[in-house]
Amino acid sequence: MSTTFNKKLIFPMVLGSVLNPINSSMIAVALVPIAVAFGVGSSETAWLVSALYFATAIGQPVVGKLIDSYGPRKLFLIGTVLVGVAGVIALLTPVFWLLVVARIILGLGTTAGYPAAMYLIKSEGKRTGEDNPAWILTLLVISSQTVAVIGPTLGGFLIHLGGFRLVFSINIPLAIIAFLAGYFVLPKEHTKTQVSKMDWVGVFYFSIATFSLLFFLMNPHITYISFLVLTIIVGFLFVRRENAMKDPFINLEVLRGNRPLIRTYIRILLAATVQYSFMYGFAQWLEIGRGLNEVSAGMLMMPTFISSIIVSALSGRNSKYFMKTFVGGIVQFLSISLLLLTTNTSSIIYLIIVAAGFGITTGLLNLANQNVLYFQADPKTIGASSGLLRTFSYFGAMLAGAFSGAFMEHQNPTFGFHQMAFLNLCLALIFIGITWYDRHNLQKLKGSIKK
Repeated sequence: MSTTFNKKLIFPMVLGSVLNPINSSMIAVALVPIAVAFGVGSSETAWLVSALYFATAIGQPVVGKLIDSYGPRKLFLIGTVLVGVAGVIALLTPVFWLLVVARIILGLGTTAGYPAAMYLIKSEGKRTGEDNPAWILTLLVISSQTVAVIGPTLGGFLIHLGGFRLVFSINIPLAIIAFLAGYFVLPKEHTKTQVSKMDWVGVFYFSIATFSLLFFLMNPHITYISFLVLTIIVGFLFVRRENAMKDPFINLEVLRGNRPLIRTYIRILLAATVQYSFMYGFAQWLEIGRGLNEVSAGMLMMPTFISSIIVSALSGRNSKYFMKTFVGGIVQFLSISLLLLTTNTSSIIYLIIVAAGFGITTGLLNLANQNVLYFQADPKTIGASSGLLRTFSYFGAMLAGAFSGAFMEHQNPTFGFHQMAFLNLCLALIFIGITWYDRHNLQKLKGSIKK
């Protein structure tokens, strides 16, 4: 039996993991053309962002838990089929809100890729005796960052070639390739793991609470305060239900007993909110505030891609987690500060520097947070824990979508963009504070990854 990592698994693992990031990023430059095509505003197109993340926020812990019980192969294949179906619907629909439905289906379809990859890494590590495979974790982060930031550039070229629908229909060939790779490469499960019954009532409560909160955030007005009240009530029912369950949907007892992990999730939420706010806000501002076309706007996101890849590659095996997280937070704060000085006459060089700064913080924080979680989580629930990592990321993305819809609707897009930047500056300060408070726990993890 081979004692080295099965490299045949790498292609489906990476492809499955990047389906969500590439769809999350390509849409950034498509929001303005979609708004023009369907005659809707920024508050409506923001649902294209939030709908995908709503579906993934719900789906990630569900699928992660199912993967812990059933193994990754079945869930991976089902997910790729849903991705293809979403691409077909988006290609053919004449109605804007069906496009939103397609994004929901797409979000559900992409939920299996990341927890499946984490499950396979853990199982391969156990099989080979290499319990800390730093290189594959780094590869996952770099590949996700690559497609996430190259996505706006790719999206811009696709829109230029055939309109915004190409941004959605590209999922059809990607889904076919991913399905074939999963079918022929991923191992068939012969596990004796006891299959636990899914807590569907907990899933229901979690879904209602998440949607009502999202709806309020998308419409932050006194008229919709009842949705915020509904979130609190259903959230209380959810917590009570999960505490009473022997095998809950989300094990709140485990979270309460692992405070460092909770703080990691909070950092992930804050970092994701800032990163996605930049991705969607900056791309829209470049088009409607700076007057650039989709291709040019996408090209100006390239420095983010380049700097994030360089930083991830250089820091991937460095196990000084506190230093990476703290420096990433400082760079994040400085990059947002530069956004506050951005105007519609800012030079291209200045905009490139801003974009590169966000790439540095993305490269540092995404990799550090993922590796920290890998060692803080219980190995028996690695699928669910990694699913929750994405859930918190998607909560941040939903917040970013709400911010984008609210602030970019302003008659003066630069003023609205600055308002969104100031709000993110406050979040960056909170991130730095939590990181400093948690420095001793992060420093304890130093040296965990084998080089």
